[in-house]
Order: sequence, then structure tokens, then C-alpha cells
Amino acid sequence: MMRSMQAAFRRAWRCLGCLLCLMMATLAHADYPDRPIKLVVGFPPGGGGDLYGRLIADQLSRKLGQPVVVENKGGAGGVMAAEQVARSKPDGYTLLMGMSSNMSLARVIRGKELPYRVPEDFVPIGMLVQAPHGLFASSDRYTTAKAALSAAKASKLSYGSSGPGSVGYVTMEMVKTKAGIEIAPIPYRGSGPAITDLLGGHIDLFFATAPPIMGQVKGGKLKLLAVTGEQRTPAFPDVPTFRELGIDVTVTQWYGLVAPAGTPDAIVQRLSRAVSEGLANEEVGRVIRQDGAREVDMPMDKFRQYIVDDIARYRAGVSDALLKTMEVK
Repeated sequence: MMRSMQAAFRRAWRCLGCLLCLMMATLAHADYPDRPIKLVVGFPPGGGGDLYGRLIADQLSRKLGQPVVVENKGGAGGVMAAEQVARSKPDGYTLLMGMSSNMSLARVIRGKELPYRVPEDFVPIGMLVQAPHGLFASSDRYTTAKAALSAAKASKLSYGSSGPGSVGYVTMEMVKTKAGIEIAPIPYRGSGPAITDLLGGHIDLFFATAPPIMGQVKGGKLKLLAVTGEQRTPAFPDVPTFRELGIDVTVTQWYGLVAPAGTPDAIVQRLSRAVSEGLANEEVGRVIRQDGAREVDMPMDKFRQYIVDDIARYRAGVSDALLKTMEVK
């Protein structure tokens, strides 16, 4: 009898201890955030990832009542930034601007060499933006994408990209495979030199994530022939998708917030709600849409499933032969 009472007493104390721990954790999460939050972006200032990162950082600061500071950490297509965040303390104070380039594509082309696991080492907070990739020509060259693709079948053409391993290079190679054409890739260190050579007639086409190039299109120097994605971009409704042309390549450059795996669910949910509220801001939507991207409010589990599906899309489109061109084993 005495032993059973002592055992019951110990169980009661354990339950009380667990309850107190739970209450303390809940109170701690209720105080979140109580200091500035860092948002790591894997590219230098001025690019699309930086623009969207600063847009959502401003909105999060307003919604959460604490500064959200953007830290630009370039290198390896955003991989260095993702590695830093994956190894950070999972307390909600270090976030990553995840992108198709350092999440989905990196998972496929780097495999075991990638210094983090996708999606296992992260907890998705919410997608922010989808930006299509586009096929560009000088304004006095091809009138349509069909004309350019027909020319590629009749003669040797070349296209500029950011080089092997970049999202533009991989996606254009997927387009070539689906279209049954051969266009020689010419690597460039940035869009500026590539566009200069395109306008000068040294290359025939240019393939890149569309929004940063849209100023040249609006200015009349370049022509956007086709875009990736499931649907046309509202900013350029007359430009067809590759899928409409019979080339089933729908991968885009997406941007979204993720945190290190193990970040408490209460914190992730609060961040996710703040992201949704920020994306509903009219000015945020206008800035995102003006150059061909679109805001996408896709929270948590839905975002995680999207990442898993995106990895599968790249895996289906990246052949062993293509991997060899990128010197990936």
C-alpha cells in the first residue's frame, strides 16, 4: 500500500513538472519576439531575392513589433546562406530566404555534397513570390518564341546564361530537351554582359529569371518570348508559357521564408500569420507584380509539400548527361 502511494506521488510530481515546463515554454513563446530577427538572403543587395526579402522584412517588423534585419550572404548560389541558417539555433531569430536555387535545385544537382538536407533541415514558414524564367531576344530579332525555336532547328544558335549549375542554365537545358532542339550555352558572370552581347548580336538568345530583366523589355531593347510556370504573368499577358507551346517546363524561381528545423510550432505559426498579412498589403503586391512576378501566400505544410514536389520536377528534368556538364557526380 505504501509503495503504491509513493509511486502515485512520484507520477503526480512528474506530471506537475511537465505541466510547469509546458507553461514556461508557452509563456516564452508568447513573448516572441523580444529582440531583432535576422533574415539571411543568399545574394548581394539589388537582386530579386534581396528586394523581396526587404519587402517582407519591413512587413514582419510592422506585424511583430521588432526589427527584422536583412543580412546578405552571397556565395554558391545561395547555398552558403542556407547552410548558415540550417546550423543556427532554432529559436525563431534566424530565418532564411529560401529559393528554388538553394533548396530544390541544389538538392538535385549537389546530392550528398549539399551541406544540409532539404526539406529535413528546415521548417517552412510560407512562400512569398513566384517569378517565371524567361527566354529573351533582342527586339529586332525573333517575333515569337515559335520563330526562335524553329530557327534553332534550322541552324546553330547560342544562348547566354549564368553558367552551369545556375537555375537559368538548368531550366533552359530542360526546355531544350523537351523541345528536341540544340542551342549552345554561353556562360556569363551576370546579366549585364550577356545582354550587351545579345544586343550586339554575339549570342542569339538569353535565358534568365524574368523580373530583373523586365526593365529592358519595357524599354524596348529586349523582347520576352516565353515564360515558365503554370500560367501567364499578368504583367505581360500576351507572352505565352512554354507549356502552351508544347514544352512542359513549369519550374519557376520561387522565394519563401524557412527557419531551422526544430523551431517551435507556436513561433512558426506566428511568423506564418505575419507573412500572410504582409502579402495582403496592396503596395507589396504592386511591387512584386510590376516586373512579372506574383505574390503567393502558401503557408507551412502546403509550402513544404511544394518544395518536395519541386525537387521531383527538377529530378525528372535533370538527366545524368546534364549533371556531367555541371561536373556533378
